[in-house]
Amino acid sequence: MKLKKVISSALCVAMATVLLAGCANGGKNSTSSNGSENAIGNASENVSEEKTNSSEVVDEGVDLSKHVTLSLYLYGSPGVANADILAEINRKLKEDINTSIEIKYIDWGDIATKYPLLWAAGESFDMAYSSVTAPVPYYTLAKQGSLYDISKILDKAPTLKAAIPETSWAAAESGEGIYGVPTLGAGYTVNGFVYNKANCTAWGIEPVTDLKSLIAYCDASVAHDIYPFNGNAEVAMDFYKMLVDSTGNWVPAPGVAETEMYLVAKDYNNVQDIIHPAFTDEFANFVTMLDEWEAKGYWSTDILSAQTDDKEMYKNLQSSAYITHMADWTGNYTAVHGQLENQDIDAWYFAEDNNKVMQSSPAQDMTVINTNSKYPERCLLVIEKLMTDESYYRLFQYGIEGRQYDIVDGYLEKPASFDDTVDGGGFAGWAFSNSAFQIPSKSEHPSRYEKLAEWSKNFISNPYNGFIFSSSAVAGELSAISNVNSTLGIQLMLGKTNDVASAIEEYRSQLKKAGVDVVIDELKSQLQSFTSAGK
Repeated sequence: MKLKKVISSALCVAMATVLLAGCANGGKNSTSSNGSENAIGNASENVSEEKTNSSEVVDEGVDLSKHVTLSLYLYGSPGVANADILAEINRKLKEDINTSIEIKYIDWGDIATKYPLLWAAGESFDMAYSSVTAPVPYYTLAKQGSLYDISKILDKAPTLKAAIPETSWAAAESGEGIYGVPTLGAGYTVNGFVYNKANCTAWGIEPVTDLKSLIAYCDASVAHDIYPFNGNAEVAMDFYKMLVDSTGNWVPAPGVAETEMYLVAKDYNNVQDIIHPAFTDEFANFVTMLDEWEAKGYWSTDILSAQTDDKEMYKNLQSSAYITHMADWTGNYTAVHGQLENQDIDAWYFAEDNNKVMQSSPAQDMTVINTNSKYPERCLLVIEKLMTDESYYRLFQYGIEGRQYDIVDGYLEKPASFDDTVDGGGFAGWAFSNSAFQIPSKSEHPSRYEKLAEWSKNFISNPYNGFIFSSSAVAGELSAISNVNSTLGIQLMLGKTNDVASAIEEYRSQLKKAGVDVVIDELKSQLQSFTSAGK
């Protein structure tokens, strides 16, 4: 798979279309802000279908003469101001396309159980959030006939069609159709070593830009009586991601869950060349280094039984660094670093060194239309408004200007009059994100938007976009592999073995007995007819 250049002339035209659409529609820059929780409010309007005096039909051929109310399922729980925000959105929708929307909610704690029931029960609704990582993944819903094929009606929403890149539409394809609208808020799967450059100045060392300078930082940290890393057993997976991101053309492969020590493609240009890293020299060298780090005191001896996570340890001044992905640390910068003194935070991103910054799947956050919806074309027009008209976008993503947010010197801020008990709220609107309209917040680290702009010009697409692994034939093997990973695998990643060389061989042996080769063969078999959406 070739390295993708996002800022192509075609995409520039598409994004220009988006911006012009937002300007042309005008309107107050009303937005709603719900803070970091993205709480969802119960904002349904009991508007029945009714005839209006209008007989307008839009140029693209959608009959708007009858007012309709469409239902949209999102994750979250009611926010106190959501009804007010949605009323403002519906006022605009009724005026522009004679439509209203009703938000229905699946509470955060109920997602695993209620989301599958939503589709299994055949409930009558119009739109819903979808994702390749949802309890019922997007491609599964598409294959089982639960979703409307929008490829037949995309020309009814030309601004939306033009705004979304062809690679994103390709990732939304399943069989011969397109069954969802992908987000325009590009994300990137990039993990990094997050550290305080102020320490480098104080300790007389260089900033961290590679493995050698990372080790120098950690050594200096130990010398100043603070753990470089501190947290619980989850740190093991941080190190595993570091191994994968920093090694050649390796990228995560399907099969074994990415919450544990997963499979990789040795080269993102060849989706069939799949291995488990445990059987490589790179893995052996890496865990041997981790064993040395443990002996040098880079983390607490009780890390396997600890309960507190690494960011909380940093916040409590019990560590000098941690590993996480860019969006996590930059988005939570104020929450983690905001109350600490002398913070000059930066990150070394492992994948940058191998020129393999990977864009998150466009199907990570999507809006889908229920195959039973009576008004699929109207649904598409609503999605188009919420994603490509800036006045709608700000309302849906941020709230009502002057109540949920203000814009001060180009940054989002809470108004002085903001009272969370009466003004709090917002919608989990990830699927409707549009990078062109995003407004930075002072609670975020400014490098967030610098990196997004940098990576948008040079990234790779996930070569497995559009592929869903069916695990039914190897469920027993996957369970056995998970047990091996959660015991000896984690111990290796945290330097908790008596003899690292012997432990590596034992880990390999146990993976073989668990059936890792069977899983890899099954994965390769399923991939034989797969063509990457990113190509």
